[in-house]
Amino acid sequence: MPTHYQGDPQIASALDVWVKLTRAVDSIASRLSARGTTGSLTITQFGVLEVLYHLGPMPQCELAGKLLKSSGNITLVVDNLEKRGLVRRVADEHDRRISRVELTPAGLALIEEIFPKHAQAVAEEFSVLTPQEQHQLGDLLRKLGKRGG
Repeated sequence: MPTHYQGDPQIASALDVWVKLTRAVDSIASRLSARGTTGSLTITQFGVLEVLYHLGPMPQCELAGKLLKSSGNITLVVDNLEKRGLVRRVADEHDRRISRVELTPAGLALIEEIFPKHAQAVAEEFSVLTPQEQHQLGDLLRKLGKRGG
């Protein structure tokens, strides 16, 4: 559904793109969720495990930044993952005020099992675009994402 805004054409264009972008993201996320590619994890829990899997242990505040989540939200997510035995907090040896979050063996085993299926599902979702279109879209989204920062 395009925007119904009738004012400035530049604003109407931006609103139309915004609607298309959010609908595309919601649609892809919905299809991925229906496929169950993140197992019993929420998308944010999956994101935490995926970041730790690919980037290694890190302070909780850095983890929040990587996932664009508030520190309070990440605290809750990490608490829940810790209760499930998938991550643990380890005090930083140089600064005891900082705790690093790391995967447990159970967390590592889980992400190693589900990540390949999730990655394949994402690739299938984006297969409607050619590799060149995917690259172009990535460049445009990076440009848009860095606009404010």
